[in-house]
Amino acid sequence: MKWTAVTINLHRVSKTVQYAGTLSKVFIALSVLTLLFIALLGLAGTARLNEKQNVAPVSSMKGFAASVSSNFFMDMAAMEIPHLKNNNESSFSQNNVMSFVFRFLTDINTQDPKTLVAREVPGMANDRSVLLRRGVASSSSDAPFDSQPANISDMTGGTDGGNGGTGSGTAAPTGSSNVPQAAVPGQPAKTNPKPPSAGPNIAFIYHSHNQESYLPELSGVNDPDLAYNPSTNVTEVGTRLAARLEQDGVGAVHSDTNYPATVKDFKYAYSYKYSLQTLKDAAAKHGDLQYYFDIHRDSQVRGKTTVTIDGVDYAQVYFILGEKNPHWEQNEQFATKIHEALEAAHPGISKGIHAKGAAEGNGEYNQSFSPNSVLIEIGGPYNTLEECYRTADWLGDAIASVITNAQKVNGSDSGAAKKN
Repeated sequence: MKWTAVTINLHRVSKTVQYAGTLSKVFIALSVLTLLFIALLGLAGTARLNEKQNVAPVSSMKGFAASVSSNFFMDMAAMEIPHLKNNNESSFSQNNVMSFVFRFLTDINTQDPKTLVAREVPGMANDRSVLLRRGVASSSSDAPFDSQPANISDMTGGTDGGNGGTGSGTAAPTGSSNVPQAAVPGQPAKTNPKPPSAGPNIAFIYHSHNQESYLPELSGVNDPDLAYNPSTNVTEVGTRLAARLEQDGVGAVHSDTNYPATVKDFKYAYSYKYSLQTLKDAAAKHGDLQYYFDIHRDSQVRGKTTVTIDGVDYAQVYFILGEKNPHWEQNEQFATKIHEALEAAHPGISKGIHAKGAAEGNGEYNQSFSPNSVLIEIGGPYNTLEECYRTADWLGDAIASVITNAQKVNGSDSGAAKKN
């Protein structure tokens, strides 16, 4: 009988066993790390809920959810349900997994080179928002929408023969008798009475995007991307808000600085840099300032920025917070008080509180300057100034009630003191 010779390569077998052992160790290590990661997330979420019961919950997994593809959960289900499998590349392919891990750790999308520089170059990142607190008539689909002027050169060169005046800088309202009461259908127009002594100037109103305007107020302009004007713009709404605060007994300072006309080599992307200097100058000039309001208008369509209450149209309000501010939760608490006061008095007028993340747009909005700072958008390009004035009156009442309560809690009464 002829025997077949069998040769065993012990070295190859040893390498195979060693390789299998290495894979097993890597698998076990990854499994342990995954379990630890999930456990830490659970503990962090529990600690956050226990620590901040009064703060609107923002999911710790928001960044994770934004990073995965739309087919991710379908592919997960397909692991157990074969019929759900498709012919496209799986979300769990080596390429997709590596891309996801890299994006999750660095916030850089390998499929979008713009994200490599979006954090460093202002204006390149998209301004997506997360709804923190919902108004009566708001939903996540009604999120604020930011857009830049179609022709920034028009802002500095002037769309109506000039770039407008420089503005009066920071000044307390001289009185509200010259600010007309927003007309209500069926009722005659009124003028506000001269306000009582409102005490020290503690509220500051300014406009980072001071030329944002409203199409119904601009003759011959129909494109919302062109709703910018050096003289007819959101600063008039700020004037109205300041006058209302004064009428309600809150000392207010209003800045109508026209940045395109005053800043050399003006760049729209640096708007918040310019307005930060306005904040610093105002704080240095008015030592009692405690509350700061950056008033804008949104870029949404009319149906998402307007509400009808008792047969009258009002511009709706968006509260915007920047999560790039390391202490944004404090600003959220302040914004929440105003939002709740406004909604309690006039349900449906607020679109809620929206947060914009650190990797999305500016993401800070000068709100680290003070915990009592908030960006508020009143109406959109299709609203009228009259609709915005009506809302500014109600917003002023809500802000005044919050500030008055805060002053009482702190043991002082701003309305009882004489104005500086």
